[in-house]
Amino acid sequence: FFLKKGNVILCKKNNLLKGEYDMAYILLILGFALLIKGADWFVDGSSNIAALLRVSPLLIGLTIVAFGTSSPELTVSIIAALEGSADVSLGNVVGSNIFNITLVVGMAAFLFPLKVQNETIKKEIPFTLVSTAALLIVMSDIFLQGSSNNLITRGDGLILLLFFGIFMIYVFEIALKDREASKEASREDTGKTSESEGGTWGKNILISVIGLAAIIIGGEMVVSNATEIAYSLGMSETLVGLTIVAIGTSLPELVTSVSAALKKQSEIALGNIVGSNIFNILLVLGGSAFITPLAFDGKVFIDLFIMVILTLLLLVFSRTNYKIGKREGLILALAYVVYLIYIIIRN
Repeated sequence: FFLKKGNVILCKKNNLLKGEYDMAYILLILGFALLIKGADWFVDGSSNIAALLRVSPLLIGLTIVAFGTSSPELTVSIIAALEGSADVSLGNVVGSNIFNITLVVGMAAFLFPLKVQNETIKKEIPFTLVSTAALLIVMSDIFLQGSSNNLITRGDGLILLLFFGIFMIYVFEIALKDREASKEASREDTGKTSESEGGTWGKNILISVIGLAAIIIGGEMVVSNATEIAYSLGMSETLVGLTIVAIGTSLPELVTSVSAALKKQSEIALGNIVGSNIFNILLVLGGSAFITPLAFDGKVFIDLFIMVILTLLLLVFSRTNYKIGKREGLILALAYVVYLIYIIIRN
């Protein structure tokens, strides 16, 4: 893929000079570092704010932590959409969701069995399947409407955002129930103040804002440099979105869920993954498509069907004694290895 003339390497796709080529890798790594650390700060600050509000660990996982760890996907996908890299935007979401279901849940469960609440089995995981079905429908223009190409339009983006609104209404209902249920416990807990449990409001808001800024800057660096490197190596946008960008933006989910599992906070670990996947499909893709219509490679349909199968597998594992154990975790982790090999060979 390269033509050598002395010490200068010319790339066929984008004519990067050797120094610029090396700098792209450095900036990509720096972008990932900002994404991970920014998400870490944002999750810490947001989780403490949620603790000050006295809501359940599952709700924290489904909302505050899920939104925090999904911020890289949101930032990267929107920037990719604005820069005309729709395949990176869609591949990032699908690849991240598959990474979450398999490797993130798998590693967390292998370290410490994840307990699964009845509500997660009956409502949250099925809602993930409904979200995926909605995405498949709005993507299938050729099959359903006989169009010349598949496109996620602004109208389709609004439909996904509407589903996201329905999910948030459900979450707020859970929050209200949690608040009512914790009122009595809060009155009895007179030995601690809310600030002593989660720190001060000002400190946590500042940490959250700094973390979010790092996520936005890191996201721009990742999408621009990863796309540049992918082109220079002859990789397709779909492949780089499904692998490099998807794994990079999912590292916050991995770190958060593994940390929660090690602390035996399985509700946060699993809630983070389920919530993140719903956020990715409905908010990230919905928002990206609303900003600018997304045209994409038809190969991603295969990845979506794989995501559906893996989500169903997660549901089956969750119903087994209401926990995901070490054996199920190992199966899920190995499934990602197989999938990764498949998409590299395919592309």
